Formats: sequence, structure tokens, C-alpha cells
Amino acid sequence: MKKFYVITLILLFNTTTFTQTIPPKREFRAVWVASVSNIDWPSSKWLSTSQQRSEFITLIDRHKINGMNAVVVQIRPSCDAFYANVKEPWSEWLMGSQGSAPIPFYDPLQFMIEETHKRGMEFHAWFNPYRSVVSSSSNVHSSHISKTKPEWNLRFNSPYKMLDPGIPAARDYVISVIMDVVRRYDIDGVHFDDYFYPYEGTSNQDSASWAAYSGGFTNKADWRRNNVNQFVKMLYDSIMTVKPKIKYGISPFGIWKNGVPPGITGLSAYDAIYCDALAWLNQRTVDYIMPQLYWVIGGPQDYTKLMPWWAAQVNGRHLYTGNAAYRLNPADTIKANWPATEIAEQIRWNRLIPTTYGQCFFSSKWITNNTKGIQDTLRNNLYKYPAIPPTMPWKDSIPPLPPTNLAASGNFVGITLHWEKPLPASDGDTAKYFIIYRANHPDSMNVNDPRQIKKILTIDTTAYTDVFLVSMDIPYTYIVTSVDKLHNESEPVAKVTFILTEVTLAESLPKEFKLEQNYPNPFNSSTTIEFSIPHSALITLKVYDILGREVATLIDDELKPGKYSFEFDALNLPSGVYIDRLVAGTFVSTKKMILQK
Repeated sequence: MKKFYVITLILLFNTTTFTQTIPPKREFRAVWVASVSNIDWPSSKWLSTSQQRSEFITLIDRHKINGMNAVVVQIRPSCDAFYANVKEPWSEWLMGSQGSAPIPFYDPLQFMIEETHKRGMEFHAWFNPYRSVVSSSSNVHSSHISKTKPEWNLRFNSPYKMLDPGIPAARDYVISVIMDVVRRYDIDGVHFDDYFYPYEGTSNQDSASWAAYSGGFTNKADWRRNNVNQFVKMLYDSIMTVKPKIKYGISPFGIWKNGVPPGITGLSAYDAIYCDALAWLNQRTVDYIMPQLYWVIGGPQDYTKLMPWWAAQVNGRHLYTGNAAYRLNPADTIKANWPATEIAEQIRWNRLIPTTYGQCFFSSKWITNNTKGIQDTLRNNLYKYPAIPPTMPWKDSIPPLPPTNLAASGNFVGITLHWEKPLPASDGDTAKYFIIYRANHPDSMNVNDPRQIKKILTIDTTAYTDVFLVSMDIPYTYIVTSVDKLHNESEPVAKVTFILTEVTLAESLPKEFKLEQNYPNPFNSSTTIEFSIPHSALITLKVYDILGREVATLIDDELKPGKYSFEFDALNLPSGVYIDRLVAGTFVSTKKMILQK
């Protein structure tokens, strides 16, 4: 397998333009959302709670449009919390002072999980396991672990502190903190970055724990690596016992050892910070590895050498690469200021390797700020078509049952599908969401081609209207599949073909004007408005706020008879009650819509 990778990459190395006829249907696409020092969210620790929520909704909406299917959000940056708990104080990066709860109160973690899941995206909770004090400006709360257990804290370059990985009670404490979140919240993943032992170097700071807990080790470096390995395994076993379908991943420094693979030079994670990622993979104590490959193609840390080397080590687990969107920063002319094409080329290299299953970008703001056009590149090219995360058969290999009783009806402005939810599969799982595929001929249907995905439905519904100009006598074929929490997809047997003829057109035409209630309602950032007209007419469909002020015109045009469906995007509107109003000649109808952010 390794030989195949090398041959493939050598053949393509001198090619700067990659061609790919079918983009991947399964690919992990994520961003890190850093909260420490207010890097990404919240953008300031002085925001009001309503501003915090609005800012996160804007962030998650943009990444949904960007094609992301997951976010990795930092909820515990330094032994503090972005969630309600009794173990650790509220983070200073949330409300300006460590220990200060949100006012008016809300639980940021619960809120973020719900908003992320509404958009059909995974939420990976990012913990820093040992870092306890970051900055001299940090106002450390009296309940903070650095105050209550000072003997557990190692001091490095002042004021930096971290919990000692060599103290068993400290490791148990961190695991108890993480497992509290695992038990109480509907997260999809637990995630660590590269902060175990510090990059500043560890000399004799842990001499007391080495003396007390060295066990049979005579080499301190081996002991430190074992401390990390024990912690990683203990947490994996705990998650598997309590919620085995939660994913567990780590993002180590991108070089395992200096000189590995040959030609690579740089800091050795194995020797300098005592992280042996290969041990985690060999022991299968992680579900995915996401090395921080923050270097360019070519040079002493060549991306096209490091990435396939990691891919060859995964041992049946997943490799997602960590990619440095921040190095597109045009203001950083010393270490960064990469060309605009660098990240795009790295993604294309990833797609050449079968065991490289996706990527995650550090960090969110460099994507949403469209630095050097990277957001446009993702939306319009590399992530133009949707992708669902890859399956993890060692966690769940049983697909859900397919939908039943799929039927289609339509006219020249769209085709409406109806189906029934499946019964639970043998493992008790049922559909978490549905995927709608469409082909313009039965023989051209290919559910492995994401270009044929018309919609991924994450709301609780058994109907979908595909709005487009329907041609007469064309056999439009649809398949609807069920997908479970870990993205196993049902067999594509729920299939229907619709042909618009004079007969079906006559049967489908509505008998009266009608404005339907929007769905979902209440809604978050968008909702669907449907209406019917029995004959051609000048139609206006507008949205007003509760004071009667017009906020949007969705339609102002003459329409032919039929059933219509329009999506109302309220991304930039505040929460509240809104009215949608349909006017067709003397016919007027209104409905109340509730926007809740």
C-alpha cells in the first residue's frame, strides 16, 4: 500500500493542476473554532450574551454554506469552561472575568450543539487537557484548579502553568471533567490538540512526580510518554463504556520524529513534547488522528511527504489533516503569507490518498474572512458539492433501514416527494437524516456521485419539494436514503421516477389559492414558505416584522399555475415574530412566523 502512495505521488508531483471528475461524497470537512484569547468565538470577552449567540449563528451559517460538515469548538481552553458545571469556573474568555456566568444566563455549549445539529453538522468538543494558566492578565478564580490544587500545577515560563501529567490524580481529574461533558451533552466528538507536555521544554519541573510515580521506569522521557499514553487510553476506554458512538480524536504536532519520513527535518513530537501518536494508532486508542501539517508543499517539512506518511500509519483509523489557513495571512511576511493556491493544492493532494479522509482548518476566522479568496475557493470549487463524514465501522457498521412508500407528484415548477420513516434497524438505530438524489434518467443514477445530491434533510420531515423548471416527458428519477448518527447510509432502494405529462400536469394543478404555514416554525436562520395558485396571476410574497415594516420581498412577478416553494433566509434579522403575506389579485393571506436564534 505504501508503494502505491509513493508511485502515485511521484507521477503527479510535477503537476500543478489536478483533475477530478467526481469529488468525494464522503469527506470530513471542519474548522477549529478557538475560544482562547478570543481568537475565533466569541470575538471579544465583552460581548453581551445575545451578541455571543448571534455571532455563533453567523459563524455556523457561513461554514454550512462553505461546505463544512463539522466544527471543532474549544470549550475548555485552560481548566475553565464554556458550559455549566460544578467542577471548573466559567472561562474568562466568555464574560471577561473567570468564574462569571453569562448574564442573562444561557449554556453556551448546549446552545452551540443545538445550532450546529440544526444545520446537520457534527460538533466536536475541544478540550485542552492540562493547560491551566495562560496569561499574566488572567484573573484566576479562587475555585480554579491552580488555586485549589497548586501541587498539581507545573510552572514554566511565567505565568504559564499546566497540570502535571505524571500525577495519577491529576489525570483522573481531567478525565472526570471530560466525562462529565460526555455524559450530559449530545456532542459528536471529544478532541485534543497538541498541548500535553509544553513546547517550552520540560526539565526538572516534574521531579516530585517522577520521584513519587516513576514505577518501573528508569528513563524519564519514556515515563513521560507513558503518562500521556495512559491518559489517552483511559479516556478512550471511558468514552467507549459510557457513549461508544462518540468519536475521539487528537491533533498532534505534524512531525512524529525528526527525519521521519526521510528528508523531513523539524521538532520531534516524540522527543520534545513526549507525544507518541503512533502508539495511539497502534493501540487503537483514538478514532481519528489529525496531525497539524502546517507546512507548504516542498521544503524540509514537505506536505507531500508528511501527509502520505501519516496516511500509511493509521492502522484502520481515520486520518484528517490539520491545515494552516492562518498562514495565508498577508500581514505575516516572515513565517506565513502563503500563496492563495497552497491550501487548495493540499486538499487536492489529500484526495489522492485513500486513507486520508478529510481536513480541518486552523482557524475559523481565516476561512470566514475569505483570506486570499479561500472561502470562495471552497464554496465554488473544492466544496461545491456536499459531503457526508466517513463511516467508522469499528464504532457502528449497521446501516439504517431505507424509507418506505416513496411517491412523487409535480408540475412544471417542481417535483414533490413523500415517504415514510423506516423502522429501527437491528441495532435500534433509525434515520438521523435523509439524502435526496436526482438523475434525469434512471440509467444515470449514481448515489456515489455527490453532484446528484439535491438535498440533505436534517429536519424531522418526510417530504421534500425539488423546485426547478420541469421539462415534459423527461424521466426524473429520485432515490431517498436514510442515514444514522455515525453516517451509515441505507441501501438505495427507495426509488421513484416521475414523468411530467399532460395528464399528470392536469392532475397536479391546485384548485384554489393557498398560503401554507411555513416550516419549520419556530425556525432559526431559514424556513420554507409554500403556496399554490390555480391559474396564472401577478403574485407578491413579502415578509413584514411585527410593526408592519417590510423586511423582504420574495416574489413580485407573474407566475403560472402550480405549487411553489421558497426559502426565506433570516440570517441578518433579529429574533421575533414576522408575517409572510401572499397577494394574488383580490386574494390575500398571511401567516405568523417565529424566528428564534
